[in-house]
Parts: sequence; structure tokens; C-alpha cells
Amino acid sequence: MIEKAKQLLNDADAILITAGAGMGVDSGLPDFRGVEGFWNAYPVIKDLGLRFEEMANPKWFEDEPELAWAFYGHRLNLYRETIPHEGFKKLLELSQNKKGKYFVFTSNVDGQFQKAGYDDNSITEVHGSINHFQCTENCTNHIWKDDGTYVEIDPETFRAESALPTCINCGAIARPNILMFGDWNWISERTDIQSHRLQNWLDSVKENDYKLVILEFGAGLAVPTIRFFGENIASRYDGALIRVNPRDTQVPDGEISLYMGAKEAIEKLI
Repeated sequence: MIEKAKQLLNDADAILITAGAGMGVDSGLPDFRGVEGFWNAYPVIKDLGLRFEEMANPKWFEDEPELAWAFYGHRLNLYRETIPHEGFKKLLELSQNKKGKYFVFTSNVDGQFQKAGYDDNSITEVHGSINHFQCTENCTNHIWKDDGTYVEIDPETFRAESALPTCINCGAIARPNILMFGDWNWISERTDIQSHRLQNWLDSVKENDYKLVILEFGAGLAVPTIRFFGENIASRYDGALIRVNPRDTQVPDGEISLYMGAKEAIEKLI
């Protein structure tokens, strides 16, 4: 399968990179797989008995903002300190040299693709970005880029100790511009613009009759947004899907599944 996947990549005119949490595992980032995986990353939250989908809920910014910002502030601090693994760079070099170039579609909110040098105009962050904030009160639809916020956290109580980020317009508590569970107030404007750019790119792929390869990394079944999107694009645009995953390996008939992590797969494919 590796040789077939390598040939597809060599022959490709355009590459759609789709990525879930598994893309960052080789950089040292947690993927929060299952409740135990989440609790291993946040043992204090285990004591509270909260699952990821319960913690990743906007209600905490209203009910317990210090707890909400401990969770998202820790992630923000972690993502800022993390260096993308070498696979990011190798994949970018390959994709930049294709005549149809590349686009990234990711559910990750960590900004690792941008940090690795990918063009911000060629990325769709379908669940938003932890590096951009919005107002919890929705005083406006304004989304702003964070200016380097660092949240001090008490490791014993898992509560934010420093001043909480506030809205630059009205002064209310700010929150990350991330689509959370049960989130009716997420401002999607930034992601909508990104999605429009992606559609324009896909239109150009079709108009130019480019050979498209969808290269998927670390997208699980728990929230299958990335998997379904890649399968749909492969079907609609006559593309080839290469799914890289060390666990959830199922693929539609005729597609390729590589049972390994993202960094290992990139090293073998490029």
C-alpha cells in the first residue's frame, strides 16, 4: 500500500491535506482519545468527573470562567510552546511543488499548520482557532487575533489565577473562537471565509482537471467530521483518498489505509 500511495502522490497535481488530532501527536500534543486519554492529560478534571465533551462547553465561561480559562488557557499555552514535527515541513515542501498546490482542512484548533509555514489563506479550521478570540456576550461579531495571552493556572485547583482575557470592545470575558459542544454563540465568520477559499480551490482543481489526492491524518471516529469530508470530496472530485491512522483504519472500497502515525507515514511517503 505504501508504494501505491507514493505513486499517487507523485502523480498528483493537487493535494488536499485533512487532519484531526492525531496529526499533532508526534509533536507531543494529546489527542484526548477516549475519556481516559482526556483524564490522563487533565487529571484534576478526572477528579471533577467531567468528560471532554462536558468540559469543552461554553457554559463554563458563564458558570465558572476561571475553570473554563484554566482548560483553554492550558491548551493555548501548550500549543504556543509546541514545535510542529518534521513531517509538517516535508509535506509542505511536496505540496508547494504541485501545479495545483494544496489546501488544508483541519478540525484542529492549535494553529500548528500556520506555525509550520503553511499559507494561512490555504487553511480551513472547521472548528475555529484557539489563537482567535470572541466576546462571551456577543456584543459584536468581531473576532480578533490573540496578542500573546498567557494564562497562569493553579495546578492544584485547576483554576486560572491571572486576569482573564476580556473583550476588546466591551470588556466582558472573552473566549476562544472555537466551536464547542452545545455552542449556539460561536461566531463562524472567520471559518466561513476560509471555507469559501477552499471551495474556490476545489473549483479550480475541477476546472483544470487536476489529479487530486486527499491525504488524511489522525482523524478518528468519535467526531468524524474530517473523515466524512475527505470521503465526500474523493467521491465528488474523483480524488484518491489516503487515510493515515494507527487505529481507525476503515476506508471506502478502492481507497488506501495506512496503519501508522502521521510522522511515520510522511517519512515513508516522501
